Amino acid sequence: MSITLDEVKRREKGLSIINDKIKNDGIDSLIDLTGLAGGFDLEAEDISLLETYAGPAVFDAKIQELGRQHLGGEKILPVNRTTSGIVATIIALVKPSTKIVHFLAKKPAHPSIPRTAELVGADYEEFTNVDDVVVDENTSLVVITGTTMDLEVIDVEDFKAVIAKAKEFDVPVFVDDASGARIRCAVYDQPRAIDLGADLSVTSTDKLMEGPRGGLMAGSEKLIDEIKLVVNQYGLEAQAPLVVAMIKGIEKYSPDRIREAFKQKDELNEMLISRNLNPLKTPTGFMFKEDEIKAELEKRGATVDVDADVIASVYSMILLENYNIITIPSVGMPGASKTVRIDWSAKDSDKLTMDEMVNAIDDTFNRTVSVIADGKILDVLY
Repeated sequence: MSITLDEVKRREKGLSIINDKIKNDGIDSLIDLTGLAGGFDLEAEDISLLETYAGPAVFDAKIQELGRQHLGGEKILPVNRTTSGIVATIIALVKPSTKIVHFLAKKPAHPSIPRTAELVGADYEEFTNVDDVVVDENTSLVVITGTTMDLEVIDVEDFKAVIAKAKEFDVPVFVDDASGARIRCAVYDQPRAIDLGADLSVTSTDKLMEGPRGGLMAGSEKLIDEIKLVVNQYGLEAQAPLVVAMIKGIEKYSPDRIREAFKQKDELNEMLISRNLNPLKTPTGFMFKEDEIKAELEKRGATVDVDADVIASVYSMILLENYNIITIPSVGMPGASKTVRIDWSAKDSDKLTMDEMVNAIDDTFNRTVSVIADGKILDVLY
């Protein structure tokens, strides 16, 4: 079984657990702390417009207005996923045998970027040190990741420096700002990517906001039109139900909840440290990376003879099964980070106290040790 198929099967198991909990206890019993809860907050008048032509006619004008407020730029393009926007941009703008230069705060990059570079026959170079970034006449696209999958935020001066290098060769700059459009701007008071000089940016409308799993692009009218052509050719456009849900998500978005979680994260992390745990702070909570989960289990007496990413998925499944807490490794798409990350800005964090959160994290380590000792890892995962 390939790694990718393995991950598909794990996700199916996580969704099966969620389905059982909804049947038995209702959807309100779930505590989604992924920061990706999203939402389809539609009203009757919205639903009446979900037709082939009426919906796009009404919703496109509205998403243009709200999208420009949120992201800047001349024109907005809603797509069915952030990944779709990345893929379409590379197909539209990158020629075979040219080079994509990608700068991010910390590896790994989102896999859609190198995969699409390979698809179009382009070279791909990845940098985490701004001084190492080389843009030349053979570079067709510079990509910047504003905030990584594990919420590592790019320094704004590095952001400007990479853009400046691209401008020397008139190379378009595309910012993957999936969660960064909220984290960077709300917590770190950074400008929007377009305001920093980027030509294009894309954000996820379900990350740190109550919108659907979709992507929203912004940029110059010329480039957006080129990308839109590819989007339509490959069926990557966001349909009317997705667009109206994006509109509702942007309308409901407020940075205040993110800023409050940013303030509270220190107390939450101190409580975990008092249990002799070793969390990593994120802007809005904490996380345990795969290797740290494995190390903590070994510290508690477990003999862990599987890869760290697998044991992180086991931990996440047990947290879901016993505490109804959803984290990314139990339900994430293949290739997603296996870091167990708790986003305290998620609306479901209101369903439990900090003490309850810390108890759940601590007890799940003990439960995972027991699962390993009993040889039941596969039972948990599949």
